[in-house]
Amino acid sequence: MSARHAEILQWISSRQDDMVCLLSTLVNVDSGSYDKEGVDAVGAHLSRFFANHDLQTAVRPVEHFGDTLLVGTAAVRRGAGRHNILLMGHRDTVFGKGEAARRPFHIENGRAYGPGVADMKAGLVMNAFVLVAFQKFAPDVPLLVMLTGDEEIGSQASLAHIEEEARFARAVFNAEPARPTGNFVSSRKGGFTYRFEISGKAAHAGVNFTEGASAIGELAHKITALHALTDVQQGITLNVGLASGGSSSNTVAAKASGEVDVRFVDGVQRERLIGEIETILGRATFRGTTTTFERQSESLPLAPTEENVALSAIYREAAASLGFAVTGEFTGGCADSGIASSAGAPTVCATGPVGGKAHTKEEYILVETLSQRAAIVAAAILLLSASRKRPLPGASFFRPYGA
Repeated sequence: MSARHAEILQWISSRQDDMVCLLSTLVNVDSGSYDKEGVDAVGAHLSRFFANHDLQTAVRPVEHFGDTLLVGTAAVRRGAGRHNILLMGHRDTVFGKGEAARRPFHIENGRAYGPGVADMKAGLVMNAFVLVAFQKFAPDVPLLVMLTGDEEIGSQASLAHIEEEARFARAVFNAEPARPTGNFVSSRKGGFTYRFEISGKAAHAGVNFTEGASAIGELAHKITALHALTDVQQGITLNVGLASGGSSSNTVAAKASGEVDVRFVDGVQRERLIGEIETILGRATFRGTTTTFERQSESLPLAPTEENVALSAIYREAAASLGFAVTGEFTGGCADSGIASSAGAPTVCATGPVGGKAHTKEEYILVETLSQRAAIVAAAILLLSASRKRPLPGASFFRPYGA
């Protein structure tokens, strides 16, 4: 182990309390996806942190959602092939205004709680400290941190930013929370939603029933047909999670609407599902009804490509060098890692601290894994930066969580 490698890992291991302090600050700021002010406030806290360590943050403005922030070492470059190592994370959460005040950051029995603590403010903190460590001890490593603001609603505003940086990335580590098992994520489903509006014809349900065309009746047929496309064995699921319509029980409904969540494993499934879904939505079962629809919030899958498998092996090797046995898992959830991978960048996901129960009031991380997971990412970067891939010798600064 070189002197600077040891310095990076030792510095990270000594910053656990500082990480907890920054995490507390970020969790106590509401930053729901539609709260641009809050998402940008989280970004401002991080920008000040970086500035205190002589790192300047670049802002790519986004009109309605949180801006995209970029900060890296001076060695980062674009237009010269795949050179950079990209650490990704999102600042938005699924929680609305007032949630942080109702249940602020707190620690109980080694677990930290609060809105967005795992998904993914702990990952943001971890990435920030990894970058600072390299700025201090290895500024020649082309390390770039990207902080986006709309992941929880499909990353439509930040999609182009992610794709652009991924084109220059030799490797991407996305700091979604590590699984409760301690493992990272090596493959994810893709997904999208369809929002659809149905127009029918109102009529009195008792006096002139036959003159009406029920939008709710049409909605019911479409829900049944959409759900029938589910094939759990093939990794395909469809769920109409939002449905509404009508004005009163004694009126044939003139309006109805729905939204279906679609998950898939690969591009072949995606293309087939788009065709089948649009056939269902475009076909009227109830005479006199019409439907308009729009595909929204698409996330691309993280597939086990040869490049992704190789990067996963490096991440496992880095973890093993520090005394951790981890492996990759498949998950049905979507993330920005799919965008980076689809842009051709070798990618692994869920490199953040160990946590669970995301999007609920019970969401948590294991506090001790803040510095531990930061060290694993740092060790993986060091392996990538070495002239050849080899285990890192020397003493471990970290003990496995739960040990």
